[in-house]
Amino acid sequence: MNGDELWETVVGQPAAVALLRAAADSPVHAYMFVGSPGTGRMEAARAFAGSLFAQSPDDSGGGGDDRHRRLASEGRHPDLVLIQPEGRALLVAETAAIIREGSRSPVEASRKVVVVDRFETAEPEAAAGLLKTIEEPPASTVFILLAEEVSEAHVTVASRCVRVDFPPLTDDVVIMALIADSVSEELAPAIAGAAGGRLDRARLLAVDPAFMGRRDAWHSVPDRLDGTGAAVAVLVAELEEMINGSQAPLSDRHKTELEDLDEREKNLGVRGSGRRDLVERQRREVRRLRDDELRFGLATLSRRYLDWVTDGGSDVGLGATVRITEATGELRRNPNEALMLQALFLDLPSIR
Repeated sequence: MNGDELWETVVGQPAAVALLRAAADSPVHAYMFVGSPGTGRMEAARAFAGSLFAQSPDDSGGGGDDRHRRLASEGRHPDLVLIQPEGRALLVAETAAIIREGSRSPVEASRKVVVVDRFETAEPEAAAGLLKTIEEPPASTVFILLAEEVSEAHVTVASRCVRVDFPPLTDDVVIMALIADSVSEELAPAIAGAAGGRLDRARLLAVDPAFMGRRDAWHSVPDRLDGTGAAVAVLVAELEEMINGSQAPLSDRHKTELEDLDEREKNLGVRGSGRRDLVERQRREVRRLRDDELRFGLATLSRRYLDWVTDGGSDVGLGATVRITEATGELRRNPNEALMLQALFLDLPSIR
């Protein structure tokens, strides 16, 4: 894999790619990649690491740089270390692993790259504990912190890093990527509109045959409301069942990952297999998928009311969009989904 092929793995982020390709010639000690998962930040972290590793002296007799890049792009290079919180937050106890990995010497390359995922979840004490390590790592270590946002509690750490932004991908970029993946030109725009600028979600929806049915179900909610709790209960039950069903493509992928891990453990042993990390990552992905589905559904519902107002309907529709926005904000607090939707639907007007 050459340098151009390595960076082609980062889709739709030309500004970030240009910055990092230039930075690879003379890297600093720490970077913070800010953006949602699925916008290319993990692929960029691997590509940047591959660029750094490819500058290392190699005694393998040709092809060493290509090997460094390929292993890094696949996330399998021994000097590329990915650390992810086991639970919902990066805890103080987990910072010890980050500090320990940062202090170790590289195995094959002349540099080590430590990627810390979901840094936005770091407890204030955990972030403070990492500050000295981030400020003064060994000369051979480069840190990359991945965060969806920079909170006030993390400003000090962020100020010690070079910030690289990964904004949501445009619908056009997502559509082109989906068509390149053999998704039909008719379906790709609908998927892109539901993906929220994230290519990972777009690709998951592309293999979900029930996606369009869920979109239509959310779109029809205002038509089926009649002001009664009975209608709301039926609607919420149907949507909850559809959200449960939306996990099928992800569950299939998780099953394959676990089967592959079973095979590796059978051949190489259980020790160091990473099963706990895999299971925890899969659990996080399921939780995020449910949140994504709810946000997608609520956004579909909001657009329906806006279209109603635009087409000459009641201005009550504007109040409905405000209430839907409030409900979307409640998702940050991990509410009971059914109760949240019931309360919301009881507040929304019917479109008749």
